[in-house]
Amino acid sequence: MASSSRMLVVVVVAALVAVAWSAPPPVSITVEKGSDAKHLVLQIKYDKVGDSMKEVELKQNEDRLPLKKGYSGAWEIKSDTPLKGPFSFRYETQKGQRNVFDDIVPTDFKCGTTYKPEAY
Repeated sequence: MASSSRMLVVVVVAALVAVAWSAPPPVSITVEKGSDAKHLVLQIKYDKVGDSMKEVELKQNEDRLPLKKGYSGAWEIKSDTPLKGPFSFRYETQKGQRNVFDDIVPTDFKCGTTYKPEAY
């Protein structure tokens, strides 16, 4: 019976480590001043030591539109037509972490406001 209990503890600890290892670190998105329906400027905070954002895309209908990283570190997208919210994003980091955040920034966003996925 004791060896079964030890095996159960080992399995539980292994499962917890696997979940913690694969869980994405906290991400927050701040809509910067100057953003409007045709131009989004986002400061994206990604809290993982030794890793950083490599690529960020905005979902519009069924399309994925790439954001460009500026010198200030903000991610930006400009469009000839109004972008449609709520806004969903997909990202990839330098170390290959990928994630999608659906409807994280509302249609009626406020500049200066920070938005976080509900999972955090």
